[in-house]
Amino acid sequence: MSGGSAPKMRRLLQVGEPRAGVIEEEDYMAPKFDSLNKLFETLRDSSHDFRVTTNPFPPMDAEKLSKTLELSEKADRNGRQNLPPTDATEMDDVERSIVDRVESQRDDSYQVVEDQLSTYATRLRNLDFDGHFGQIQLANHASVADFKVEVAGGRDELHGLRKDLRERDVELAEFREKNGLQKRVARTKGGVATTAKWLVIAALLIVETWVNGTFLAVGSNQGFLGGIMYALAFAFANVILTVLLGLYVVPRIVHRSFLWKIVGLAGIAAWLVVAVSVNLVMAHYREVSATMVDAIGPEVMRRLNEAPLAMSDIDSWVLFVTGMIFSLIALIDSLLISDPYPGYAGTHERYVAARQAYVDRKRDLIDELTDIRNDHNEKVEWIVRELSTRRKESASILDARARMVGLFAEHQDHLELVAQKLLAYYREANRQARTTAQPVHFKSHYTMMRRDITLSTENDWSDKDLAERIQEAQDQLKAQMKQISVEFEAAVTAYHQLDNLFPETSNGPA
Repeated sequence: MSGGSAPKMRRLLQVGEPRAGVIEEEDYMAPKFDSLNKLFETLRDSSHDFRVTTNPFPPMDAEKLSKTLELSEKADRNGRQNLPPTDATEMDDVERSIVDRVESQRDDSYQVVEDQLSTYATRLRNLDFDGHFGQIQLANHASVADFKVEVAGGRDELHGLRKDLRERDVELAEFREKNGLQKRVARTKGGVATTAKWLVIAALLIVETWVNGTFLAVGSNQGFLGGIMYALAFAFANVILTVLLGLYVVPRIVHRSFLWKIVGLAGIAAWLVVAVSVNLVMAHYREVSATMVDAIGPEVMRRLNEAPLAMSDIDSWVLFVTGMIFSLIALIDSLLISDPYPGYAGTHERYVAARQAYVDRKRDLIDELTDIRNDHNEKVEWIVRELSTRRKESASILDARARMVGLFAEHQDHLELVAQKLLAYYREANRQARTTAQPVHFKSHYTMMRRDITLSTENDWSDKDLAERIQEAQDQLKAQMKQISVEFEAAVTAYHQLDNLFPETSNGPA
């Protein structure tokens, strides 16, 4: 028999590693569209585990196997002994070992085929087109329903805010009408402006304390520190009492009610009394403390009762005038903190706060719906692409399975040819060493019994049917995206319709 290796067989190529590039999941999955999310997650899972592999059926080298089985030596030895006998009808042990070796390789290869077919069946089941198509049907209804629930919740929330805004608007309109303020907008200050006003009052208190302390230190036996203590007391009384009157009493003078105007006039009179009294006491205290150490208080009161304006030192008059100026500045600053009409600023600020709360929440709800819609559409677009990709995977698996079956059939032909070559080699060597006629069965032709592969294709999708179903599913998903967009537009319109349900008065846009 001529040497040489058996013909090489084609290699079975399989698809490579799992595909990368699927959508990464966010910090938290939004608790919306449960059905769509389940479909999204199942499609994200890898559906195959292809690995590049070599030919599962390596060719059998007849020449090497001949040496392994020592066919030349055994054929020569048996031939010299005229074995097997001329009348033998069955194969001898050497021939049987050749057939057993080849058929064992056939059985091993058959097991490889069975394992591979089981793997292909698992991969096809993992594609789960039936399950995905069913989930798409469910998601088409559930996703729209989930979006409508989200819209309804936002509308209920806005309904309450809009109703509160309407109440505040009516309150402001009635206040303006009742007090004749229709032609004037409330003067309100922002947070920065209000803070600046209070900082001015604090600065007045500090500066007046320092100025008063400088003058009072002349007559204090404790020097500047003692003067500062008294100065702080006088400044506190002068500024704080003025601020309280400026905030809560003096503004009543502009009220429509005559009684409240009387209260406002009384507030102005009270301010004059407080400012003049405090600063006169401070001025007389300075003069008395400069000449006396004990009984300063009684002496000050005596001078106020007998001659309140009798002050001999010009510094005392400067101290008095300075205190009056500080008091006047504190009064003006406190009057400018808010609207001069009592209650107008507070009513207006409540209306503005309610309107801002409504506007901000409506904008936030629309932004949330926009995010939900975009997240939904991104997932739907990915599902559409993934279904097309899985169709290609299905075709690849079916093609690999068919090639596997074809390769096994070719491998069995190859094994049969190897067995025939080895038997022919053994028999020819045996005939040359014999002195008797060859056995009858040496003329027989060996035919290897084939192992048949049974494929279960009842659950296989034809590429045509699968393409039609995927196209149908894609059309359904795209229709779902369109429906979500319609619901989004309807939600925005419904949110704005609340403005008509609870329209504002002249205080704001109708």
